[in-house]
Amino acid sequence: MAIAKVCGIETEYGILGRGPDHNPVAASSLLINAYLSATQRRTSWDFDDEHPGTDARGFSVDDLLAPSIETHLVNTVLTNGARYYVDHAHPEISTPECRTALDVVRYDRAGDEIIRASMRAAAALGSELLCHKNNSDGKGNSYGCHENYLMAREVPFGRIVNQVTAHFVSRQVVVGAGKVGSEHPATAPGDVPYQISQRADFFEEEVGLETTVKRPIVNTRDEPHCDPSKYRRLHVIVGDANMSEVATLVKVGATALVLAMIEDDALGDDLAVASPVAAIRQISHDPTLTRTVLMRDGRRMTALDIQTVLLERATAYAAQRGLDAVGEQAGSLALEWWQRIVAGLGGDRHEVADVVDWVAKQRMVEAYAARHGLRPADARLKAIDLQYHDLRPDRGLASRARLRTLIDPTEVASAITEPPVDTRAYFRGRCLAKWPDQVSAANWDSLVFDLGRDPLRRVPMMEPLRGNQAAVGALLDESATPSDLLARLAV
Repeated sequence: MAIAKVCGIETEYGILGRGPDHNPVAASSLLINAYLSATQRRTSWDFDDEHPGTDARGFSVDDLLAPSIETHLVNTVLTNGARYYVDHAHPEISTPECRTALDVVRYDRAGDEIIRASMRAAAALGSELLCHKNNSDGKGNSYGCHENYLMAREVPFGRIVNQVTAHFVSRQVVVGAGKVGSEHPATAPGDVPYQISQRADFFEEEVGLETTVKRPIVNTRDEPHCDPSKYRRLHVIVGDANMSEVATLVKVGATALVLAMIEDDALGDDLAVASPVAAIRQISHDPTLTRTVLMRDGRRMTALDIQTVLLERATAYAAQRGLDAVGEQAGSLALEWWQRIVAGLGGDRHEVADVVDWVAKQRMVEAYAARHGLRPADARLKAIDLQYHDLRPDRGLASRARLRTLIDPTEVASAITEPPVDTRAYFRGRCLAKWPDQVSAANWDSLVFDLGRDPLRRVPMMEPLRGNQAAVGALLDESATPSDLLARLAV
């Protein structure tokens, strides 16, 4: 049986600084430090287990590459179990480990609120910083919204690549964020007035290790951040950052279901796309959803055709084997919305304009263009595109699209400071909240305590579903000091 699809999202936010804060690295550092100074003590990130050059195909290039981890920049852990840091020239929030896609939506929304609180904190210090939840600066540079999924190590990586690629190429029609124009060098201005995905223009390889150049559709980074003999972490870089909560649910929930089917060898490999790199752009550049792509077996299918087949197989899989791997409630809800979106896109797509970002944005862009008599390449339409992702509550156009919500505001507010209760993030977050001065460093699979005497004490957390409230809640409540806790844990 497929293992639990523990999952999460890493979102890099676009940032603009006015005045002396125009440098994006400095602006990102200022943004995060302003938030930390107003909310909590900064706990350092522990880089000991970072090996981004380890490849799932069985080799490592760590020794051949210049360091890609900027250890001198702000990098901290929050009491909700998330990581908040400067990644190159962007503020990034990685959600805590979540048991279901619905929890990912909750902590993704909390991440947006943390960014908004950070902007307010920076403003109180005299710096005007603007953040956008998008994936492109309009000048040929893209930044990511990455997903992570726990998978069994025993599943052959070749099977994962062969069977998941069709989903990664086609799912943009369901969960794409939409974009005015194109930044692909082969397209001339005006050739692509509007497209489905923000990220599709930036993929150049089918499979590979890179994340910032020669981006692959299937990423081979092999950093499980847990027991490497039992697990792998599939690092997914092909997605857009979504403003729609429903889109985030379907993006993560449908992908988790597809991966569970692959793990159980229940999907099949008859949906292989002949030329995935070309196909991902062809699909994105066709918001009419009529263009077909060549499959490896000679058929031609639209992206909606591919998604329909995947949805049918996921529905049958759920009926036969259940949804335990992805969570019954979250899995059922993701399937329901996946079906509604696919049906809506196949009929009157405006029926799903309240849940599909690219449709909601396209409606705004076209209405504005018609109202003002603008040509497709007009810069004002690109401004509308950017404003859709503006995180300022009074300026962001996504807030005017009447997008459906799934998470109650009180749950979002709680997720800003409280960790999930059913993964190891609970132990991390509770320790940080209870003993901020004694946790000297943290990462995904360990905590380092400073008890005031050498040596430092490291607590390993190699099982993503251990360290949850049921397992350690009472232990944490009963421990007055970290020393008490470590004695009880016998580490």
